[in-house]
Amino acid sequence: MNDIQKTQITSLRHEGYGYGRIAQALGLSKSSVTSWCRRNHLTNADLNDNEETPGPAPSFCPVCGQRITQAKGKRKKKFCSDVCRRKWWNSHPERINRKAFYAFTCAACGKHFTAYGNRHRKYCCHACYIADRFKGGIRHE
Repeated sequence: MNDIQKTQITSLRHEGYGYGRIAQALGLSKSSVTSWCRRNHLTNADLNDNEETPGPAPSFCPVCGQRITQAKGKRKKKFCSDVCRRKWWNSHPERINRKAFYAFTCAACGKHFTAYGNRHRKYCCHACYIADRFKGGIRHE
């Protein structure tokens, strides 16, 4: 748990959110939120209870921790901006679901290879392309 998450927990507890909603909003376990709140005197007995029940759990940007306002009737935002979205995906390449892998046989050397995103590929490398295209050498005519 970092300092940004701790300040978010404090502000959400003062707004009247429960441990489960805070944990869900910040991507933490409920037990870690509960124990941190108890250690820092953020239980219901220690807070001024709001009469109103708060709405759905707020969401926060996983990169910078900024609060994200969600629009009703639209898809839930995960990031506060495109900059944060790109930064997160660049730092988590293993989470990308790449489906466009294609298997080929090279037209020049006959080697089997795979390529991502180009289903019309013929050659495994540039050298095979040159060898097949120019039949083994470069002609200057």
